[in-house]
Amino acid sequence: VHPGYRGIEVTMGKVSAAFKPEGFGLKAPFITAIYPISVRQQTAEDKAECYSSDLQQIVIDLRVLFRIPESSVVKLFQDYYGDPFESLVAPRVHEALKEVIALQSAEQVVKNREQIKTRALEIARKKVGPMLVIEDIVIQNIALTKELEHAIEAKMVQEQEASKSKYFQQRAQIEADTSVIKAKGEAESIRIRGQALKDSPTFIDLQIVDKWDGLTPLVIGGGDNLVFPLQDLERMNHSRTNGNSTQTPAAAGRSNRPR
Repeated sequence: VHPGYRGIEVTMGKVSAAFKPEGFGLKAPFITAIYPISVRQQTAEDKAECYSSDLQQIVIDLRVLFRIPESSVVKLFQDYYGDPFESLVAPRVHEALKEVIALQSAEQVVKNREQIKTRALEIARKKVGPMLVIEDIVIQNIALTKELEHAIEAKMVQEQEASKSKYFQQRAQIEADTSVIKAKGEAESIRIRGQALKDSPTFIDLQIVDKWDGLTPLVIGGGDNLVFPLQDLERMNHSRTNGNSTQTPAAAGRSNRPR
């Protein structure tokens, strides 16, 4: 018996209650036969035809991963001689898929592939029982009629456009609400400042001091259209005063000498 297999011993048409483990053994020639049964995980591909709740035909391409427990090899050989997938697994998986899909519309079947797979796997395991282990069901493709595919695609596009439009409407509403809140805040600020000015006339002086940048105001001249900062004018006057105070007596005498 090869690795990964168990041998079913049949002697003159009678199945032995115990299987043969992997390895070398002896058997009576001509009257005893050994049938190998795999206990490894196996993968089988299949198609299942189902109908949705809105009576749409759906064809599902799937793969089923399963294995035969060592304790079940003799029973499976006796009750399901041949391929256990065709005789046991496939019919139960088909039944499970039909039960699940019959409760949903064709559009829901397309959208809820993972939920359908999970529920069908749960039902199929219960139907098969402990005799065989279904490891997983993989839905490879869901085939619909061309007309139904186009109808579902068109509906999905409409839903996406509606969702997009709703998003922009919500965004515009949020911006409008923000503008209203900002305007109310500005109006309240103006009201508070007006009330403060009414209650205390010196409030405007405080505002001027608060806004002052520390620079001396400019003085605008008249005739020559000159503009000087007060600081520059003060320095000019100060220089002129110092110049007059440092004048020498001789110079003062010359300036006071009659001509």
